[in-house]
Amino acid sequence: MTESCRFDVHLHNNSRTLFFFCTGIGIASAVIVFFTLCYYAIILAWALFYLLQSFRATLPWSTCDNPWNNKTTCRESFVNISKEDRKNFTSPVLEYWEGNVLKITAGIHDLGTMRWELVGYLLLVWIICYFTVFKGTKSTGKAMYFTATFPYVMLLILLVRGVTLEGASLGIKFYLQPNMTKLMEPQVWIDAGTQVFFSYSLCIGVLVSLGSFNNYNNNCLKDTVIIACVNSGTSFVAGFAIFSALGFMANEQGMEVSEVAEKGPGLAFIAYPKEVLLLPAPQLWSCLFFIMIFLLGISTLLTDTLALMTSMGDLYPSMFRGGKYRKAGFMAVGCTILYLIGLTMVTEGGMYILQLFDFYGASGFTLLWTATWQCIGVAWVYGDEKFYDSLEAMVGYRPGQYYRICWKYLAPLLNMAIFLFSIIKYEPLKYNKKYEYPYWGHMIGWALALSSMLCIPIRMIVVIRRSEGNTFMEKLNNARKPACVQAPSKKLECQLADNSSQESPPPPYSSKTNFETSM
Repeated sequence: MTESCRFDVHLHNNSRTLFFFCTGIGIASAVIVFFTLCYYAIILAWALFYLLQSFRATLPWSTCDNPWNNKTTCRESFVNISKEDRKNFTSPVLEYWEGNVLKITAGIHDLGTMRWELVGYLLLVWIICYFTVFKGTKSTGKAMYFTATFPYVMLLILLVRGVTLEGASLGIKFYLQPNMTKLMEPQVWIDAGTQVFFSYSLCIGVLVSLGSFNNYNNNCLKDTVIIACVNSGTSFVAGFAIFSALGFMANEQGMEVSEVAEKGPGLAFIAYPKEVLLLPAPQLWSCLFFIMIFLLGISTLLTDTLALMTSMGDLYPSMFRGGKYRKAGFMAVGCTILYLIGLTMVTEGGMYILQLFDFYGASGFTLLWTATWQCIGVAWVYGDEKFYDSLEAMVGYRPGQYYRICWKYLAPLLNMAIFLFSIIKYEPLKYNKKYEYPYWGHMIGWALALSSMLCIPIRMIVVIRRSEGNTFMEKLNNARKPACVQAPSKKLECQLADNSSQESPPPPYSSKTNFETSM
């Protein structure tokens, strides 16, 4: 909820002085979205790779007659093979993914050579992203009309085909029937929390940035309910399409549904390519499916990039002074840095690095930690009463007490409980449930996680040390005081604590900002 509600203040940098004590939350969110962008573009490069291969007369992952296939273990059909023996064989879809797309090495210690096809596709992804985001929210918003609606058509088609496959009921049963023993596994809670955070774009500044372009009196409460219902409903329906395909694959290979495909990005490149082979004109459906994957991914990449650039523009507005060429140059440098970091993930061992970024840098621990502090910052530091006053000034009424209870108690307590449970029951990352990372690999992962998590306490310590007061409590009380004593509104502007910030220009994408931008 707090991600969707904006407090528009016409004096730039007021967001920094109004809530300066918690600006470390904004820095942490920027670090998280930076890590997300580093590896998320790789998924789009994979989608383009599959998309171009879909124009072949025979889909390359449909046969075992390719150079990357193991002639001994590869089987196109498991009809005449017993369930016990099926575990000793692999499908051409899996071998195409690991043997041709990834060409994966034995471990993170051996990165191998560059996958030059993916290097080119990754460059194309960032070029598209740059020229779209460079135009601002108008071009990005127009693109979303298509990128957000077309996937629903493909989802419906895959759902209808998926539920009619042999063995689909196994996957659907696995999807709907809860396994209560899994609740004791910390990774289940981490995965669930990560799914919610990514589905709603929480703690990475996307809704903060996009919401800042709304009119001041936009009913953000109504928008929040709509977003929650659409996101949750889509995820629930998509689950049937996914698990019906997994049930078919499990039945065909004589395995459990939980063992049939690894979780994470590889799922979309193993389960669904297998399903399109069963449709008439598989090349056509393969093209449409990977176009859908690309559109879904590029919409996320665009909004995440916009959020990061908007945050940087709010914090360092001088970077955008000097006209559109200054802005274009800054964005070009940012996209180039992200591209160069992504090159490490398009090597033959790049999948191991990608999983480190995904598991440690941009999900799980970091998101739960940041979300907890966001709730504390809004409901306890800024104050729930002031927050309600600001909402009333915007939408014309005060929300019910349910939201106050969530902001102050339920959300922070639940997030922190899952966070602590995950730390206590921590299980090291594994690739494909088999490969164990070396100790230095986990050290790199924890360095990625701590680089964002430590921003919050370090920033608080710095602010407290610089605050006025003779004792620690005096410094703490002064540090947490906002620069204005009333909720911001259209008719009443807050008096900035730092008069020099009045001379700062507006942010690069909007003439207004909000107090939460720097969170």
